[in-house]
Amino acid sequence: MKLFDLSGRSAIITGSSRGIGLAIARRLAEHGARVVISSRKADVCEAEAARINSELGRDAAVAISASISSKPDLQRLVAETNRRLGAVRILVCNAATNPYYGPMAGIDDAQFRKILENNVIANHWLMQLVAPQMIEGRDGAIVIVSSVAGLKGSGMIGAYGVSKAADMALARNLAVEWGPHNVRVNCIAPGLVKTDFARALWEDPAILAGETSGTPLRRIGMPDEIAGAAVFLASSAGSFVTGQTLVVDGGATVAWHSGGSKQ
Repeated sequence: MKLFDLSGRSAIITGSSRGIGLAIARRLAEHGARVVISSRKADVCEAEAARINSELGRDAAVAISASISSKPDLQRLVAETNRRLGAVRILVCNAATNPYYGPMAGIDDAQFRKILENNVIANHWLMQLVAPQMIEGRDGAIVIVSSVAGLKGSGMIGAYGVSKAADMALARNLAVEWGPHNVRVNCIAPGLVKTDFARALWEDPAILAGETSGTPLRRIGMPDEIAGAAVFLASSAGSFVTGQTLVVDGGATVAWHSGGSKQ
């Protein structure tokens, strides 16, 4: 058995038309999986799926657009994946939102509700949709892309951090429920990564310096460095790992002066 071989396995990756999600989809496909590129914009999904297929020289990716905020969309996403690729064996819940930046005292109910619904409840919906086929096949790996924001407090992205901490708890609980059926559930907690989502943090030289000065590796991460962790957790290499949160942050959370990463 090759530890990182994903041949014959079908994978859904939400928010995978760019950034961390796209990097994860590319690397899963590179290791043999057939992947679903999914986000709200169908044309972008189609373009990225075509690019992956061209690069790998095989039908490794398909595009199925869906909004994580719509349960019917997620139901269609799973049904269409089953029709085109067969049973889902890997699910990566990567898509997330953060419409508010500031102290929690200033967040309104609609903003807080959107963060919780998109970052936690939508993940739960999608996990519940794929769980029956994983349980039936006694074969499943689920990865939630959480954040180091779920491990510490913040004066500016507290609500986002609450949602990411909830994702970690969700993974722990479903790991307990589904573990007897050989379905594993884990989180990845990235630190600051160079994506459009975090552009406001790394594009400003002063903020970037503050973020990296106390980080042991003295830099921010790249999407591919999160993708490597996802390949590990989705493959046989991670077959005895479940209910865990794998922190990938350049050491920021272990340093005394971490720079306070806000990814």
